[in-house]
Amino acid sequence: MTPTKEPIALTIAGLDPSGGAGIIADVRTFVHFGVRPAAAITSLTFQNSERIFGATHETAESLRAQILPVVAEGGIAAVKIGMLPTAELVLEITRLLAETDLPAPVIDPVLQSSSGYALMEKEAVDALVTELMPLARLLTPNIPEAETLTGLRIAGEADMREAAAMIRAMGAQAVLLKGGHLNSESEEAPGFAIDVLDAEGDVKVFSGEWIESSPVHGTGCVLSSAIAACLARGMSLEESVAAGKDFVTETIRDAAMTQGAATDSARR
Repeated sequence: MTPTKEPIALTIAGLDPSGGAGIIADVRTFVHFGVRPAAAITSLTFQNSERIFGATHETAESLRAQILPVVAEGGIAAVKIGMLPTAELVLEITRLLAETDLPAPVIDPVLQSSSGYALMEKEAVDALVTELMPLARLLTPNIPEAETLTGLRIAGEADMREAAAMIRAMGAQAVLLKGGHLNSESEEAPGFAIDVLDAEGDVKVFSGEWIESSPVHGTGCVLSSAIAACLARGMSLEESVAAGKDFVTETIRDAAMTQGAATDSARR
């Protein structure tokens, strides 16, 4: 009997040398879900788990040279796109998607780091909206990113639904608006984090546990790559989002417990 071939997922993203985010986090997530990873680097960042100190970016030619040999081998079942710092790279990805049989990507629009470092030039954001977003299978912005893309002030579920619909109207097949930046003690969902999935107008709200004091960074990378991995394995979009959210929640919980145990030990 011929063994079943592992599906391949391609991540196109930045390299975080600390391993918490970007390509390393994506590859680790792909492997967890039983998917063979392939990767192309858009930017080499200089960072640790606390902040970004700078970055040097790939050219369109070098990114194309990384991706085409992988595409030539075939079998890529899902694509996750993360950090695209320049308009040159956004437009090159758009061309590659048009020229090849790569599947519609899951795009995590990483506009800036949690420490406030800008990860996309303004021209790159413009190109993302006008050129790349219409090719997306799923876009996964957080609250600040959605506010930048829509101009809305997002304070609760109703705002999230409106923003998700606005972003989907920009061309993406589906939008998962992540609510982790909202106040966990909001009247709408105290102690919970709310995410809104708008898939071609069909809206589903995911409510999950809010975990305080987590030291984890790169959770957006992990979620989008988990969703891409599940899509590669043939799961539906809704199933993929649910599985990805469960995995991220467990990752955050484990990190918070480890941090708590280390703090308790230091106090003794």
